[in-house]
Amino acid sequence: MTTIQSLCLEDILNKKDVIVKSKTGSGKTLCFALPLANSVQNKQMVIQGLILAPTRELANQISLEIKKILRFIPNVKVLTLCGGTPFKPQVASLEIGAHIVVGTVGRVLQHIYETKIDFSNLKTFVLDEADKMLDMGFYDDILKISEALPKDRQTLLFSATYEKNIEQLSSKLLSKPIFIENNETHKKESINQKFYEITEENKVDNLLKIISYYKMKTALIFCNTKMMCEELCDQLWDKKIDSLTLHSDLDQRERDETVILFSNGSLPILIATDIVSRGIDIDNIDFIINYNIARDEIIHTHRIGRTARGENNGIAITLYSKDEFYKVKPINEKFPDIEFCDLSKYESIDYKPQAEYKTLLITGGKKHKLRKGDILGALTAGEGLDKDLVGNITILDFISFVAVKREVIEDKLLKLGKIKIKKKLFKLIEK
Repeated sequence: MTTIQSLCLEDILNKKDVIVKSKTGSGKTLCFALPLANSVQNKQMVIQGLILAPTRELANQISLEIKKILRFIPNVKVLTLCGGTPFKPQVASLEIGAHIVVGTVGRVLQHIYETKIDFSNLKTFVLDEADKMLDMGFYDDILKISEALPKDRQTLLFSATYEKNIEQLSSKLLSKPIFIENNETHKKESINQKFYEITEENKVDNLLKIISYYKMKTALIFCNTKMMCEELCDQLWDKKIDSLTLHSDLDQRERDETVILFSNGSLPILIATDIVSRGIDIDNIDFIINYNIARDEIIHTHRIGRTARGENNGIAITLYSKDEFYKVKPINEKFPDIEFCDLSKYESIDYKPQAEYKTLLITGGKKHKLRKGDILGALTAGEGLDKDLVGNITILDFISFVAVKREVIEDKLLKLGKIKIKKKLFKLIEK
């Protein structure tokens, strides 16, 4: 167990209301997922647990984690209710029933108003990344959702920070809560923070110089606005560097696909707004770059927390101009081990990050009864690929994604077009 799991699991299993304050990447999800799995009554097709998350990406990841745990318990349904996806299929799923609902605030509230979703049998209410939900302005909506839930329930609140607004919210939602705080912070050896003073007119060139200096294979770059993400992406494409953006203007299909490409290791540069600072949990992100410095030290903390997940190490790089030094000071006070570096010593090198993998799309998914083993078997036994050439496999409802080493495509070791899986033909397309 991680530190925070060892601190809070016993109280949560004993049905106490609990407030958990712990850094990102500390293993908070299992703190509520395991007790939910432990208490779910699979023979009763009623909603027994509700988990609210600030973003669609985080809600989807929580659902996947819970489903992994629940694989060993038959006939348990986990339903994800998020915006950006069709409403009517969710209504149809609710009519069939569910045991655990994971959703975003707006979409859950819409179901409360429009479909009269039945929470009368709910036992556990979880707010994950509560501070982010409040930052997004959901205070009143969370209270409205709470009013639709039974008073006799367990409420768990998880947050990376504990500001005044969190204290106010918890006083309205929780009954005699136990406050559990994990004071561990990211150690210097786990996240090495480097700050570079740059000029705005040479910002992209300076970014490329840093990417070249560290020979980055992949990097997650944060910008403060959607427009800045798109502008930077266009500038990198002009430099023949593959990159994609992730922000709230993209529909859910685009957002899901972008996250998969990046987590597969087939997209070298992902440029994102702060939707990602709480929204995705991807292992092995070696470099975080704050192209725009965060507006405060709390957001900065969540951004750099995307690297050094678990016991891994990582490097977080922040670019700032002389006029932005007032933003640097509070961050430096929180992280006194920041290293201020001189960019002028770095030489310009014609280096372009190249992803280790390519991603292939298969036109079949869960609804076609496909499993990871089926796809791996089709590629290895069926197509003759060495299993070491196959990376992550992600299966959605109607399509699947599989990462393969670049040489599979470049050396034409695999014939694209069609692939036979479980005696059925599916299209096989390079993304």
